[in-house]
Amino acid sequence: MSSFPATNARMGSVAVMKVAITGSSGLIGTALRRSLEADGHEVVRLVRRPAAASDEVQWDPASGDIDGSLLEGCRAGVNLAGVGFGDKRWTDSYKKLILDSRIDSTDVFSAALAEAGASALVSASAVGYYGDQGERKLTETDPPGEDYPAQVCVAWEAATAPAATGGLRVSHIRTGLVMGKEASLLKRLVLPFKLGVGGRIGTGKQYWSWIDIADEVAAIRFLLERDDLSGPFNLTAPNPVQFDEVASTLGRILRRPTFLPVPTFAMKVLFGAERAESIVLAGQRVLPDRLLNAGFEFAYSDLEASLRHQLGG
Repeated sequence: MSSFPATNARMGSVAVMKVAITGSSGLIGTALRRSLEADGHEVVRLVRRPAAASDEVQWDPASGDIDGSLLEGCRAGVNLAGVGFGDKRWTDSYKKLILDSRIDSTDVFSAALAEAGASALVSASAVGYYGDQGERKLTETDPPGEDYPAQVCVAWEAATAPAATGGLRVSHIRTGLVMGKEASLLKRLVLPFKLGVGGRIGTGKQYWSWIDIADEVAAIRFLLERDDLSGPFNLTAPNPVQFDEVASTLGRILRRPTFLPVPTFAMKVLFGAERAESIVLAGQRVLPDRLLNAGFEFAYSDLEASLRHQLGG
């Protein structure tokens, strides 16, 4: 039984569909696959190793190697592939890998879906698209920023061109910080609080645009099933918060103090200056206007409710 809210309960019964997913072993991909399969949909997983199960198709995005005929019958695709922004220090070589892993996979997958006759693509992007905008409220109509994550997101979204040219309905999901008990971000946040050394990071005033994993999955399914929706969508809860509130909420849930701040210089030493400034110390106050206007309902619009849901507090 899926632990995620059934899409059918929110928007009515939909026909069974066959969906191809890249990045299906990651946090979002795993949750999405389980949710779809729990409701009787068929999932095809694209993997880089030799296929080991009947629902797997091997591909190599870097070389463009994929047999598009193996995706025949897929009504839609969900593209979640790409190495993590926050997994390693941003050396020149790793920054190139971040970009290439997204551009190559998106381009190849888009073309393969078009060849297979699919009708829709939901493709990953991130709130980093907007750059660091301080307290300014951001919606899908706002232009991209100029820093490295923004440049990656712009190129990432543009790489869906083969799908759009092939007649697919394309949605770009600009996802915020995902709250899930298996999310590496949440694990990294929780540990120092459990040890009693959690607290403000940097100024604490940077906005975090977040989303519960249940709502992330439900929003992707919403976009898969709504034939009238395309273009960019912010996948963030309606209430972004400053990091001070994140810290105080975690402290309250875990019953730990939150008075030990982590200074800016320490984050730059730990993560590297550019990575720390772009991911940890910067922020975006992003609002999901287009999702809300389309009638999507969030199960977790309050950060504390989401964290208690994930942490069992």
